[in-house]
Amino acid sequence: MIELDTTDRQLLRELERDATQSASALGRKLGLSQPAAWRRIHRLHESGAIKGLRLDLDTERLGFGVSVFLGVKLATKGRVGIAEFERAVTAIPEVQTIEHILGLFDYRLRVVARDIPDFERVLRRRIMMLPGVGEVEANVLLSEERRPGPIG
Repeated sequence: MIELDTTDRQLLRELERDATQSASALGRKLGLSQPAAWRRIHRLHESGAIKGLRLDLDTERLGFGVSVFLGVKLATKGRVGIAEFERAVTAIPEVQTIEHILGLFDYRLRVVARDIPDFERVLRRRIMMLPGVGEVEANVLLSEERRPGPIG
C-alpha cells in the first residue's frame, strides 16, 4: 500500500474526475508547479496506485442502448472449465466486463446490445454456447450513476 498525503488524494480525485487534465492544469488547481504535479503523477503511476488511463465510451450513443448484467454459474468447475470459459467469453465483443465472483454465481458479465432482440441473439447464440455454462440470470440496467471510489 502506498502512503498518500492530502495533495496526492486531491490529485487522484481530480484525475478520477477528468484524466485528460495536464500536469500544468492540475498544478494550478492544487497550488503546485507543473514539475511538482508531474512528479507526483509519475510516482502514483510507478507505485501502481494509477493502473492506467481508459477511454470511457458512451455505448448508447454508439448504438448499444441496452446493458445487461448476467450472473453465470458454470456447470463444470475446475481449472480446465474456468480457463475454457474465460478464454471463450473474452472473444465476445458485446461482453464489456468479466468478473469472477464468489456467491450464487461464478461470473458476472456486463453485456451491451443494440436492443432486447439483439441481446437475445447474443445470449442464445454466443453466451449460452460457451463451454461450461450452466445457469444464467439476466438483469437489465435501467440507469447508472458513477461514483468516485474511495481514496482514503
